[in-house]
Amino acid sequence: MSVKECGHHKSKKKKIFKRIFWWTVIICFIILVTILIIWAILQPSKPTFILQDVTVYAFNASVANFLTSNFQVTLSSRNPNDKIGIYYDRLDAYISYRSQQITLRTSIPPSYQGHKEVDIWSPFVSGNNVPVAPFNFQGLSQDQNNGNVLVVVKLDGKVRWKVGAFVSGHYHIYVRCPAFITFGPRSNGIALGDSGAVKFQLVQRCTVGV
Repeated sequence: MSVKECGHHKSKKKKIFKRIFWWTVIICFIILVTILIIWAILQPSKPTFILQDVTVYAFNASVANFLTSNFQVTLSSRNPNDKIGIYYDRLDAYISYRSQQITLRTSIPPSYQGHKEVDIWSPFVSGNNVPVAPFNFQGLSQDQNNGNVLVVVKLDGKVRWKVGAFVSGHYHIYVRCPAFITFGPRSNGIALGDSGAVKFQLVQRCTVGV
């Protein structure tokens, strides 16, 4: 075989490899564009959250700059999409006061929420002798003496959207639910037996960011 013929075969192989490469790129591009078009048409909506109630088992700010608390919060989550499912891969619940976290985080088990489905979670969130900034503790003590404390139930986590067989990457979700806790004669809570726990029916709509 001559050198000219060998060079011809090499050139032919290069052309075949180039065609395969570009066809692969074109097919991948078409698939990607199709997914993006479907995604744009469906326009996934954020889930909605409602804080149903808060039960206070402990709320003790008797030690300066420290707070011991124990809450149980009931939240409902609804997927408003009729063609998109939601994977809650990670969801942590905790409570803050004046933007300062005052309880430890409680993890809610991972779950999948189908189209138009509603899920209800009732995690316990608590903290034993959690340090509170002095200026926040002063406000907390004053609010408690006045009989009204505004706390915020928060959820932070990661979600994924499911459209047919396609599952998106992770998105950060953050939920904020304000809750008024009342004490003393002004309290509108329901005492639960002799345990000292007080339940507050709120049905408070939460803000959701994704």
